[in-house]
Amino acid sequence: MKAELKKLDLIFCAVAVAAIFLAWLAAYAGVRDPTIVPSPWETVRQACALMGSGEFWRAFGGTLLRTLWAFILSLVLGAALAVLASVHPFVRAFLAPVVSVLRTLPTMAIVLILIILTGYDYAAVPVLIGLLVLLPVLYAATLASIDEVKKEYGTLAENFRVRTSRKLFWMYLPLAAPPVLAQTGSVFSLGLKIVVSGEVLAQTATSLGRMMQDASVSTAVPKLFALTLLCVLTGFALEGLCALIKWIVVRWEK
Repeated sequence: MKAELKKLDLIFCAVAVAAIFLAWLAAYAGVRDPTIVPSPWETVRQACALMGSGEFWRAFGGTLLRTLWAFILSLVLGAALAVLASVHPFVRAFLAPVVSVLRTLPTMAIVLILIILTGYDYAAVPVLIGLLVLLPVLYAATLASIDEVKKEYGTLAENFRVRTSRKLFWMYLPLAAPPVLAQTGSVFSLGLKIVVSGEVLAQTATSLGRMMQDASVSTAVPKLFALTLLCVLTGFALEGLCALIKWIVVRWEK
């Protein structure tokens, strides 16, 4: 049964990719202007040319490092706050409106405010905006997982009078980890998108966002499409890496 479901998933993924490619071809054929919509093969050619340049890899490394920092900080801080919220109801009540505000803040407004607050430190702005966007997501996911574990095993732990610290670190967190890890791939790729957006708005040096902005200003549309394609492929790679890590870390669950 599981094997059949996996085959269906692969088939639907292939159909989705084919649909996106056909839509791209249709847009290219309809516009007939490569300065507006370049062809897929021209985009791939430009992407290969970018991967052969040192400028691209320096920008790619800078963006990936900022994304990694934003993700790690969000994961650690989100997990710590979720643990506190699961133990102390007043912490949960205090964080509820804070998380709601962070979820609804406009990205552009955050970037402009952070540029001023950081003293125009354009390298720090994408990391901070990534942190502010990813933190509520990881906090909510971790807290929901801990609540689910407490609902299932909380009474058992109380009956055996297990200390709170042991319940948290030896029961709740290990059992809550698999659902959280299952979401890290999508959160990581979301972080990449947010960080690149922050780099575009903040004009961060040595970044993919800055390269995209420069390509847009100079109307180098094939280069812009190529950079976008490479970001999408990087997002897929990050999701695959996180899925592999989850499989390695929580294989005992199976």
